[in-house]
Amino acid sequence: MKTNRRSSVLAIFLVLCLGLTPLYGANRDMVQLQSQVDALQQQMTQMKQSFDENMGVMKNMVTQQTDSTNKVAAAVNELQSSINKQTQDRSAQVDQISGQIQALNDTMDELKVRLAKLSKQLEDLQSAQQSIAAQQSQAQQQAQTMAQAPAPDVLYNNALRDYTGGKADLAAQEFGDYLKFYPNTDLAGNSYFYLAEIAYKAGDYKKAVTNYDQVLQNFPSGNKASAAQLKKGFALIELGQQEAGAQELRHVIQRYPKTMEATQARDKLRKMGAAPRG
Repeated sequence: MKTNRRSSVLAIFLVLCLGLTPLYGANRDMVQLQSQVDALQQQMTQMKQSFDENMGVMKNMVTQQTDSTNKVAAAVNELQSSINKQTQDRSAQVDQISGQIQALNDTMDELKVRLAKLSKQLEDLQSAQQSIAAQQSQAQQQAQTMAQAPAPDVLYNNALRDYTGGKADLAAQEFGDYLKFYPNTDLAGNSYFYLAEIAYKAGDYKKAVTNYDQVLQNFPSGNKASAAQLKKGFALIELGQQEAGAQELRHVIQRYPKTMEATQARDKLRKMGAAPRG
């Protein structure tokens, strides 16, 4: 019995030993696992602390950067506002200056117009003064000449005497002096006529025509008008201007039909073979 009991106890002991051995191994694994978990938790804690610290630093940096960015933005906005204000002020100044320049240009244009008018008035005044001075000088010269000139009747009679006496050159000079001193008298037409006669006799028909024209144009009612037109016709014929000369002779017949000059004109036309027509 005792042997069996011992055997049973031994068996139970063995069973217990065999059961405790795996349990011991499992506990050791659990301890190791727990140690690893604790180590991981400690690392996680350290990492969280480090992450929190880094996040704090980053937040500070972001905050500082944000503040700096806001300050820069504010400075930029202020600078932009200042630039805009200065631009507006300068634009206003430019507009004001442009308006002043335009006003000055308008004033300059007006002054130029006034200056041109004043210059024209000054030129007209100077011209008038020069004309008056010239007229005064001419009047003075004429007065001096008239004071020095012989009496018109004496001068004309001397010229006519020398003309009839065959002193053509002296007579031409005296008739010329008469016209210089007394150009508007009735005897001036006679003086032109005798100058034309002197030129005609000398064969200077062109000069003769010029002086005959002076008689006809300036003294058409003078006593030498008919003779001047007759002799003008003769001079033109001598110059080879037959038709022009014949026309002058016809005018003599038409204007002075009962004069000796009209008779001479008809005779000349008849010799030329031209119809008198009058």
